[in-house]
Amino acid sequence: MRGVVDRSAAADPRSPLNEAALLALRHDGLAAATLWTAEDPAGEVVGFALADRPADVQGETVEVNLVVAPEARGAGVGRRLAETVLEAFPASALSAWSHTNHPAAARLAGSLGFARVRDLWVMRRSLSDDAAPLPAVVTPAGVVVRTFEPGRDEDAFIALNATAFADHPEQGQMTRADLEQREAEAWFDPAGFFLAEAEGTGELLGYHWTKTHAAEDGAAAYGEVYVVGVSPAAQGLGLGSLLTLTGLHHLRGRGLGEVILYVEADNAPAVKVYSRLGFTHAEEDTDVMYRRSAPA
Repeated sequence: MRGVVDRSAAADPRSPLNEAALLALRHDGLAAATLWTAEDPAGEVVGFALADRPADVQGETVEVNLVVAPEARGAGVGRRLAETVLEAFPASALSAWSHTNHPAAARLAGSLGFARVRDLWVMRRSLSDDAAPLPAVVTPAGVVVRTFEPGRDEDAFIALNATAFADHPEQGQMTRADLEQREAEAWFDPAGFFLAEAEGTGELLGYHWTKTHAAEDGAAAYGEVYVVGVSPAAQGLGLGSLLTLTGLHHLRGRGLGEVILYVEADNAPAVKVYSRLGFTHAEEDTDVMYRRSAPA
């Protein structure tokens, strides 16, 4: 399975498994999941389908990751795996991401009754000296920006995150356990996790959690606007731009040449803010979620 992921990641712009899937495998293994593999005539695994729950749990939406190694694509491996998943979950709705919007994934999804329901954009901005300069950070009166303190800020952050992303299908569901898993990751750095709070009361108003991706396989290290959230009660204060800029200056100060972020394509206010700050989107930098409803 690891070999299929590695070969796919080397051939495609991004990893075929997102962070949530990788964390679940690392911490829980297959205890609460189902895995099917496809092998070539020599017995080498060339593809797999990974469902986020056991096959005997029916009636809930099942998220599926389906990955085929580059050398095995175009031979029907993906279809066979997908049909196996459908047979295993006959009473469930299913969803699956296509990272980088593969045309083959779109054809397979359509032929099996999956509809395109979400587009997730990757937006990019250069932080090099030749790029447009970063605007200065101007903090409004009554607001204090500080860094996250592990052991102190977890519960307040989780509460704010749930409020800021109440309508988001993944981010708004983050638990303290999810947060602590990420705090244990090698990339976690509280110095790049910024909180905006009301001066005097300490009430959390917003945050910007940055992430640094280490250099690997000849690719340079780069930064990520991991997540920016603002309390609904603090909308209109410009905290989204303030916190984003704070994080960008931090990442630039670490010598990184590029920063990326993920944003829902239909989140017009967020796209406007990021575009104004110099982020751009290319069509190939689009992840697509496909969904098939449960049988009536």
